[in-house]
Amino acid sequence: MPSADQPRRVAAFFDLDKTVIAKSSALAFSRPFFDEGLINRRSVLKSSYAQFLFLVTAADHDQVENLRRHVTDMCRGWDVEQVRTIVNETLDDIVNPLVFAEAADLITDHRARGHDVVLISASGREMVEPIGEMLGVDHVDASDMKVVDGHYTGELEFYCYGANKAAAMATRAEIHGYDLAECYAYSDSITDLPMLSAVGHPVAVNPDRQLRKRAADEGWPVLSFNRPVPLRTRIPTPSSRMAAALALGAGVAAASGLGVHTLLARRHRDRSA
Repeated sequence: MPSADQPRRVAAFFDLDKTVIAKSSALAFSRPFFDEGLINRRSVLKSSYAQFLFLVTAADHDQVENLRRHVTDMCRGWDVEQVRTIVNETLDDIVNPLVFAEAADLITDHRARGHDVVLISASGREMVEPIGEMLGVDHVDASDMKVVDGHYTGELEFYCYGANKAAAMATRAEIHGYDLAECYAYSDSITDLPMLSAVGHPVAVNPDRQLRKRAADEGWPVLSFNRPVPLRTRIPTPSSRMAAALALGAGVAAASGLGVHTLLARRHRDRSA
């Protein structure tokens, strides 16, 4: 933990689904899980329907709880190492094309400004950590499913959702010396109000109706991300996903990340005038 005379650090906390990527990370891997025999065709169809509802409706508390139950029930009995292998082998094909270009630019901007970047999601750690590595973030907080004898039990040890997200952020701040009053948070959902309220610079991204209203009431910036573009089509991609994320940080910061920062600063000045 930093001493009292050390400067406090700044972090940018990003929700994942519909903020950094254009769909639910928990359901995005349904097809490769089916191909490897973990789920049947009925589960694929159910996941596709859940994904459709997630995309076209506001993710309120009841919907998120239904999605959680579906995912934990679906995963019960799965071999943890098999899941990790499938996610790592299919990440570039499944998730890479879903990353919002605007989110990638914003992450690059924060890195260029010396900020840590934290990906924080209600999805399972086995899915979120490889996505965080692909994006080159500094830390990941995610839900942890209970594991017995190398298999998921269908129960959660930690559900990184709602107030638990804010608690995870407070823990990160204590460990790494973040000044939450100077930190940033980005999310699309009113269910992440505790996360957004925990920092001095909350930003609503593709907000649902309730969050859009709350952002207007509070004077929070609102951003629209609508360009999911594979990272590998935007810059030359080395063999390592981590090297690709670092190359993104070096090559795009001046051209695009600073523009996003300027947009936020201009909107803040306009509201203050």
